[in-house]
Amino acid sequence: MVHQSRRQRLVAALLDRQGRTFCADAGIDLADKPAPLYQLLVLSTLLSARISARIATDAAAELFAAGYRTPATMRAAGWQDRVDALGRGHYRRYDERTATMLGDGAELCQRRWGGDLRRLHADGGDDPAALRRLLTVFPGIGPTGADIFLREAQAVWPRLRPYLDRRVIAGAGKLDLPTAPDRLAGLVGDRDLPRFAAALVRISLGSRDAEEVRAVAA
Repeated sequence: MVHQSRRQRLVAALLDRQGRTFCADAGIDLADKPAPLYQLLVLSTLLSARISARIATDAAAELFAAGYRTPATMRAAGWQDRVDALGRGHYRRYDERTATMLGDGAELCQRRWGGDLRRLHADGGDDPAALRRLLTVFPGIGPTGADIFLREAQAVWPRLRPYLDRRVIAGAGKLDLPTAPDRLAGLVGDRDLPRFAAALVRISLGSRDAEEVRAVAA
């Protein structure tokens, strides 16, 4: 068992070293508005592939820098333009397939929800299982991608909190933090929960990150 003061030091060290959302890494100023929610969907698609999170966030940033920030602009872009933007972000193993999925996903988003994922939220309510089912209709979004989207979206969809998926819980286990979602969420305030969750995901994926956080908190 981790002593309370030690646990507080672990949480503080974790937030200091790893406490940034994946949206922040991709340059997304997340808000409950159509464009940033769509950008989060794009990011979730890229993060779902077997590729490093750094490459995925860099590739997302390249797509957005090219002007593909909404379903309409993503759909209007040429397939080769999307491939080229992904390539500039070094997203090369999956660039052609992903360029196709992004175009198809943008068309679906416009056709079914008018380009506004707040309508998807309204369809699913605040039921995580229903929202996961709706998100997985998008090409390239499976259960992992849906978890990524909802984990980050809890920053602007507060009734989802705490959304702590298996990756978050795995990271908590590496640091001997509580693995019950409510207890884990109770270690930070609501405002810090999305970046706390993202930090724990990085711990779950990194081979040495947990050791470094422990060393800082010692």
